[in-house]
Amino acid sequence: MSELLDLTISQLHEGLRDKKFSSVEVTKTYLSEIEKKDPAVEAYLAVTKDRALEQAEAADKIIATGKSFDPLCGVPCSIKDSITVKGMQATTASKILENYIAPYDATVITRLKNAGSVILGKTNTDEFTMGISTENSAFKVTKNPHDITRVAGGSSGGPAAAVAAREAVFSLGSDTGGSIRLPASFCGIVGLNPTYGSVSRYGAIALASSLDQIGPLTKNVEDVKLVFKVISGKDPKDAQSHPYEFMESDHSLKGLRIGIPKEYFAHGIDPEVEKIVRAAILKAEKAGAEVVEVSLPHTEHGVAVYYIIVPAEASANLARYDGIKYGLSVQEGSNLLDVYLKSRGRGFGKEPKRRILIGTYTLSAGYYDAYYKKAQEVRNLIKKDFVEAFKKVDVMFAPVSPMPAPKIGEKTNDPLSMYLMDIYTCPVKLAGVPALSIPAGTMDKLPVGLQIIGNYFEENKILSVASQMEKILQ
Repeated sequence: MSELLDLTISQLHEGLRDKKFSSVEVTKTYLSEIEKKDPAVEAYLAVTKDRALEQAEAADKIIATGKSFDPLCGVPCSIKDSITVKGMQATTASKILENYIAPYDATVITRLKNAGSVILGKTNTDEFTMGISTENSAFKVTKNPHDITRVAGGSSGGPAAAVAAREAVFSLGSDTGGSIRLPASFCGIVGLNPTYGSVSRYGAIALASSLDQIGPLTKNVEDVKLVFKVISGKDPKDAQSHPYEFMESDHSLKGLRIGIPKEYFAHGIDPEVEKIVRAAILKAEKAGAEVVEVSLPHTEHGVAVYYIIVPAEASANLARYDGIKYGLSVQEGSNLLDVYLKSRGRGFGKEPKRRILIGTYTLSAGYYDAYYKKAQEVRNLIKKDFVEAFKKVDVMFAPVSPMPAPKIGEKTNDPLSMYLMDIYTCPVKLAGVPALSIPAGTMDKLPVGLQIIGNYFEENKILSVASQMEKILQ
């Protein structure tokens, strides 16, 4: 049944509806593929075989009634280990939560379960989603299925690798600075970072609350639409969620105004990556689109602003892991402070410690105005850049990363160099607009992604454009 591994959500839905195969058969095929491939790829932190088969059997019962059923019903998926699933581990790849079992479902999981999806297991991430290569996981380094000597991207490297390696039909990841789009680009799949607020964050273990957003990673654009339609919308458990209802629409490339941010093609981009992205832009132009150069002048400050705001919010969010309420507790020493210090000292890895220290510093008396307040002021300027640009264009095309996937270990000793890989994805997050990555080509057999950026709550537009680009780029 290995041919089942090539099918998209839509194709699986048709096959299940027509009784060509069952959800149990599909699920067993994926579990077998995980058993065979994952020792090399290391996408999963936990595989829940028995639970997955129970969910598949339940899905088959729904399908057997002959009534219409959701396209995600009976379809196997993986979930990033920073998203809670009741009764399953939720470690966010950190030793401090190594034995933590989630007591509740994230809202997105409730919606997937209501649709009848099958959850195969929890996938790897950078610790507390802090990273862009999944090398910061406390447990393993996820490999790129296209070349296992290279990173899968991060922090949603596990979810992306699972889809690319045919170990899941689709995955849920989270994006704080580029953590869906970057691994999607590196692994040659499609990944959507939704508008901030369009998907509930309830049940997502927080890194930076003003930036975190859950989104899908899939085999193609059509599958992104199907997953996004299920997980998006207002949630009373998340005050910042929006009553947004995704409705598909048709936006032709002919006459479409595509903005090309000149700052995204400045010094630092690999010439071959630029060539691939510009070739994609040219194909859109030949299909009738109008290409317009735009400026996002505060882009150069995006990474600096991001790495002030994120550590500041992280230092506050991670304060709850104190060795008392849940997670690792080191009961050594003569007083309560010793428990705090030793639990956090042993539980957190290098990157969380680094960001906690930076964040605490920038929020401290005497430095708040100089760093955090100033960063928020520049963030507003970045937002205004996007607002002004979208007065002139419908969507924007840009690279996802200045380079393809680096070798494992190549940049781990140079955090600043690693942080700069977020240069084309951070500004989108700071502005809160939606963007996705689709495969644009390959460089030395390594995938290169095209980033399509839209205006607020215009996922329908960027997904429609992406569908057409997907066809002409094949």
